Amino acid sequence: MSKIDQQLFTVHEHALEKEFELCPVCGSELSVKHSKHGSFVGCNNYPTCDYTRPLVQHESIETQVISGSQCPQCGHELAVKPGRFGIFIGCTNYPECTHIEKHDHSSEVEQITCPQCSKGHLESRTSRYGKTFFACSAYPKCKFIVNYPPYNESCPECGFGILVERKGAAGSRLECPQKSCKYKRAL
Repeated sequence: MSKIDQQLFTVHEHALEKEFELCPVCGSELSVKHSKHGSFVGCNNYPTCDYTRPLVQHESIETQVISGSQCPQCGHELAVKPGRFGIFIGCTNYPECTHIEKHDHSSEVEQITCPQCSKGHLESRTSRYGKTFFACSAYPKCKFIVNYPPYNESCPECGFGILVERKGAAGSRLECPQKSCKYKRAL
């Protein structure tokens, strides 16, 4: 390594950007291109040939049938499938049957009645950004929501139906979710 080729480290061209393979459509050379959506491999004969492919080929997860399982709606087998929000369990008879197994923690945890409508119960949900929040199960009619885990105890100061558990530097504490009430106590 006594001689280093400085051409490999120029701003305009990098050694790894040359692919040296031929386009399967027109036979021209392929190279790494860059766009606002990321890098890809594209044909150098671009206006006449529009061949592109991803720079990295991702392995697709195949659907795996769960033997011995049965869909409660149609009776077909269930399968582990890849989806937009990750892996899930759904029916193999998909277009006709849209059954999806829900991973439900509510059987383990005590159900807390919604303090606003008293008809639904609070259940854990996840936002599109991955944050967990707790909302009323009667959602379109009742839009009650809290961002911290609810605790089935009424507020001693204002009488609101629940308290929420918040974690801080001093440890966990229970507090009233009402903005007008300032009740807090150590857990």
